[in-house]
Amino acid sequence: MKIVAICGAGVGTSGILKVNAERVLNRLDIDADVTASDVANVETAAADAQVILTSPELVEAIGRTNADVVVVDNFFDLDELERKLEEALG
Repeated sequence: MKIVAICGAGVGTSGILKVNAERVLNRLDIDADVTASDVANVETAAADAQVILTSPELVEAIGRTNADVVVVDNFFDLDELERKLEEALG
């Protein structure tokens, strides 16, 4: 499974989200490849992703995708991230 964390520049915020997503996936005992990318390269980075993690302001910039887009309000809230990933992954 592939999960892509997206932010404006692909460095800071998406990196934080990537690390926290990996922590949550470990809690849930789910094996996934989590990467970080910038919104400009989302089409390429998330071409084969099952889930895209992002902030509310970048949702429209993602465009059409087959991935589930998960909007995360607080990148540091592991409980929020856990709830939303469980919902997206079934």
